Order: sequence, then structure tokens, then C-alpha cells
Amino acid sequence: MKRKAPPPAPPAPGWRNRSALSTICASTTCTDDDSSRPATPVAVTNNLARKIATLCLNLIAVLPCAAIADRETDAASFPAAVFHHFDHLVTETSIDGVPVDVVNIYSLAPDYTYAAEPQEGYACVDDAARAIILLSLSLAREADDKKLHQLELLVAFVLRMQNENGYFNNFIRPNGSINTTDKTSLAELNWWSLRALWGLEAGLRVLPEDSDLSRQTLVAADTLVANLKRELPVQPRVTRHEEGLDVPNWLPTGSGADQAAVAVIGLLPYYDRTHDGKVLNIIAAMADGIMQMQAGDARRFPYGAHLSWRNEWHAWGSDQAYALLLAGQKLGRPDYVRGGLLEVDHFYPYLIQHGYLSALKIRKVGDRYLAIRRERFPQIAYGIRPMVYAAIEAYRITGKQRYLATALHVASWLTGTNGAHQAMYDVASGRIFDGIGPGATVNRNSGAESTIEGLLALQDLESVARR
Repeated sequence: MKRKAPPPAPPAPGWRNRSALSTICASTTCTDDDSSRPATPVAVTNNLARKIATLCLNLIAVLPCAAIADRETDAASFPAAVFHHFDHLVTETSIDGVPVDVVNIYSLAPDYTYAAEPQEGYACVDDAARAIILLSLSLAREADDKKLHQLELLVAFVLRMQNENGYFNNFIRPNGSINTTDKTSLAELNWWSLRALWGLEAGLRVLPEDSDLSRQTLVAADTLVANLKRELPVQPRVTRHEEGLDVPNWLPTGSGADQAAVAVIGLLPYYDRTHDGKVLNIIAAMADGIMQMQAGDARRFPYGAHLSWRNEWHAWGSDQAYALLLAGQKLGRPDYVRGGLLEVDHFYPYLIQHGYLSALKIRKVGDRYLAIRRERFPQIAYGIRPMVYAAIEAYRITGKQRYLATALHVASWLTGTNGAHQAMYDVASGRIFDGIGPGATVNRNSGAESTIEGLLALQDLESVARR
């Protein structure tokens, strides 16, 4: 549900990027409708700052701006993930007499009261699965009875939302009824069913193996994966023509590389548990399709971006590079790793240079890729977290500091290095605001998706800082 963003408020207190150069690079807006030429920085008043910013933009195709600017920035200096607002969003209820936890989707400024979308509902599987992932990672590092209790009740909620067909309905309504009819809640092969697998597999890592809940979770995962075996084709590898590009037609929704990435991320731990050869074949088929969605290279626009669907890339949920890096390691496929690194090395600097983008639509003419639509806003934490995840995974694989620097620079979107020049993360409360809209206006609501996605990014940085 879209709401008009409230007027910008003063920045929330919190950590700021200490590098002046990084701040200059992020605050420089660029005018560029021709992807074949360098962007021109504007609106930098100080002459020295202008020269530095221009130098940074010229070098960014080779090194991320953060790698130049933030060599002294330590992941440990970044703000920690604070769970106060997350705890506020999580509430206990029941479905058919079974106690469950839900995560309220909407939390409205200035009092951060709950709200419900009248057609869909007030909580969903998509956000519950995110919350399970967040809690499981936290519990893997440190025992916490409260977080374990939350995780158990959130898993119970997801299990109750599994439809008899094996997929998951997404929304629950305020009266406790499950929404089985709206398009965004149908029990089908879609985002929420795939993220449910990711969440359930994350939950299994910390649930007691001999518990009833763990056994129920195993059954639910097996039931869902049986559907994926039927509906995600390994063969034939059919393609379709889209604005000059040959895109795969064997991914979710045909060419849905974004959903395929979530499938890969959820199926990898499932394969680790079961060693199911059919699942391994699905992972490879999904990863191959994601690779086919890569456009451009180190020198050609769009610089190795893995498109999300058809001829479009969107920032939200763009986990393609991260999924390839994970799959490449597990399957012994260096080509997957190279594909993921190419996007981090060259497309992420392009995004940073342009103050981040929300969406991009391209056409291929001969050997060239042309931008036929470019949108900068809205920008949301769900578009930032996938970049942080991929950059940190690249750092884990290679040990190269430039990837950590990229992750830190991208994550600094949360702390004020963004088009609004305002912190999107309130460290005191743990709120992560719902996004930046046109005109660089900040939406200071703080719902489930933004809060959890932002905390996941912060949490991943913490994991690196502890190494």
C-alpha cells in the first residue's frame, strides 16, 4: 500500500560516514541520459571538492568510490543492528487456537502505530520469513531466549499459512482469517512461497532437532520442494526474445531471475541437508538462467547487471549476484562466481555514481545495450540489502578489501549517504524508514520490510566486523 511521504524531518542521530570524499561522491548528483559517456557532476560548490568528486567519478568504473574513500573505515565502526523497533512490530496472536507471532507490515510515523491494508491484511509470510532469517542469524552468534521464542512462534505462523496445495498464502487479516483470494496472497509459486523456504531453512539451523516444531518444518519444506521439482523445469532451456535480448523462459514467471535467486538461496541449505540430486539440478538450472540475464560487461553498459525480469532491472529484491556467489561456491562453478563478481565490481559502482537507481529498462541494439528508462526513486532498504549481501559475500570469497569497502559505502545509504542527505536508520530506536521518494523526500514510516531488510544489512556487516 502506497502512502504519500510526510515532509522531511531533521536527520535522526546516529553514525555518519567519516570520509569527506565519500560524502562528496554520494552527494554529487549526475546528469546522464547517454550510458556511453561519463556522467557530469553538478551542484558541488567548493572548487577542491568539485575536483575530487570528478576524480572519483572518473575512477569509479575501475574501483568503487568507497574503495578509494573509505580505506580507513572499519566495519566495526558501523552502527549495530538494534532490535527495539523490530520487537515493537512483532506481536503474538493465534490461528485456529495455535499461538503464533506475526510482524505488523505497517508502522506509521510519528507514533509508529500499526496499520492494515484493508484488502490484503496486516501481516504476511514474506515478512515473517525475513524475520526468521534475521533472528536465526542473531541466534547463531549468541543465545537469546526472547529471540528464540520469537523465532519459534514466527515459524509456527509460516507453517499455519501453508496451503493444502503445498504453497503458502501470504496475508492474514485483522480478524484472524487467512487471505486466500487476493493476487498477492495466492498459494502459488511466487515470492512469498520461495522466501518461506529461505526462512524455514534458516529456522531449522537453530531449532532443536528433536522438537515437534522442527519436524513440522521439515515436512513443510519437503512438501514445498516437491512442488518446485514439478514446476521449475530443468529442461528444456527455452528462451524468448525481449527488446533485442534472449532471455530464459524456464525461471519463475518465465524470466524472473529475481525470484530464481530466492529459490537458489532457499534450496542450497535444503540440498545440504538432503543431498537430493533433483534439487541440485534445479539450483543449476536457476543459476544458469540468472547468468543468461546478465547484460553488459566491465566496459559496456549496464556493466554486468543481472536483469530482474524480461528486459528490466529493479533494485528491490535484486539478489541475483548474491545467489550466484553462493551457488558458485557450493556447486564448484567458478563461472557463477565470476558472474556475481562482475556485477559487484562494475554495476555497483555505476549505481553509486548515479546516486543509486530504483529501476532500469534496457534494449539491445547490435552489441550495445541502451537505457530506455531509468528511475532513481523510490529507494528502499530492500534495494540496499541485496547489494550489501553480495559485496560482503564477494569479500568472504576473495578476501579483497575493496568488496568490504563497497559494502560499507552501500550500507552508508542507511546512515545518511543518500540523495536526501538524511539518516534512514535511527540507531536509538532501531527504526529504518520506509524509503526516499521523488524530490528526495523521506518517508518516515517504518514498516516490517524496511526494518528487517535494513537490520539484515547491518547484521551482515557485524558478522564481518567480528572476523
